[in-house]
Amino acid sequence: MQTTDRPVTELLRSDARLISDIPPSNTVIFRGDGEPKLPSTMLQQLAAFDQQFTLKEDSYSLGGTVEQLEKKCAEMLGKEAAVFMPTGTLANHLAIRKLCGIKPRAIVQEQSHLYNDSGDCVTRLSNINLIPLAKECPYFTLETLKAAVAQAAGGRVITPVGAVMVESPVRRQSGKIMPFDEMKAVTDYCRDKQIGSHLDGARLYMMSGATGIPPADYAALFDTVYVSLYKYFGAPFGAILAGTAEFTDGLYHDRRMFGGGLASANFAAALALQGIDGFEERFNRAMTRARALFDKINALEGITVERFAHGSNIFPLKLASDVDRTRFVEVLKAHSVSVSPPDSDHAGRILLTVNPTLLRQDIQNLFCAFERAIKESQR
Repeated sequence: MQTTDRPVTELLRSDARLISDIPPSNTVIFRGDGEPKLPSTMLQQLAAFDQQFTLKEDSYSLGGTVEQLEKKCAEMLGKEAAVFMPTGTLANHLAIRKLCGIKPRAIVQEQSHLYNDSGDCVTRLSNINLIPLAKECPYFTLETLKAAVAQAAGGRVITPVGAVMVESPVRRQSGKIMPFDEMKAVTDYCRDKQIGSHLDGARLYMMSGATGIPPADYAALFDTVYVSLYKYFGAPFGAILAGTAEFTDGLYHDRRMFGGGLASANFAAALALQGIDGFEERFNRAMTRARALFDKINALEGITVERFAHGSNIFPLKLASDVDRTRFVEVLKAHSVSVSPPDSDHAGRILLTVNPTLLRQDIQNLFCAFERAIKESQR
């Protein structure tokens, strides 16, 4: 086996040249929040970043390009400071842990990712009990929150609530969101009661694109906010946790204590910095194009694209009973449009997730693809 002493960045540039002649795909992918991540494109993007800006090494996620990313995200979110986290799970956990302090309870949605998918990490590792509200609903109301806070403070043993977390959009609820006015009422109440507030905004930019409310306006309601770096900014992993300078000061110690002080995080940070550049504008254009496309599709017989109440970037597509759903998906694929298989639990419904890949084709081409798919799949 041959070995080489060539620098990693030189190898990346070499690999980038080898793949530079491959044309970008024109496939519109109605799944996921961002463009698919491919090893070849990530190598090319890393090489381009290093050539233009120079990758700066970090020390276990401290300094270097990671610090550049933290400053950029804090500015974007309108917060004083931000800390890189390896995962959203850790970002949410450490936010609640620090906001609660010695108070033993935190309120979350029953449908939230932290409550359902994290192995009770907050309870087992930080001795904070999560109180779930709004069973099988995308959000809780101010009155429901008030009742839970009063119950916690009114027991024989006082167990005060230290933090309230809102996840929006809610993955388990097909990307449905908590209305801005309801968020503001909840966070105003938390501020009045000196209860910390945290936004699980993993898909914050999807919510912003759907409502037209800037991400920083959402973040301003909360003491802290988490945003994913890999769902749509193109990083292979990572998250940002932002808040005041006082909140983030020394938080890297907690990150490392929980095993999250990753070495060479600068690679993920560089890809995220590239993906962030212009993403909001691209995504907003994709949402505008999607709405126009869906209006045209709804003029066809046998197919309907609906909108969820309080929805974000996910739209349910429904087909008439005489449409062969498998054939429908196949015809779309032949026209460079990729959708998920029909959902057997919801009468063959197909969920369309809007992302920037929608900009790869114009509205008329996409409309023709759906029109052809309907015609060729009707029994």
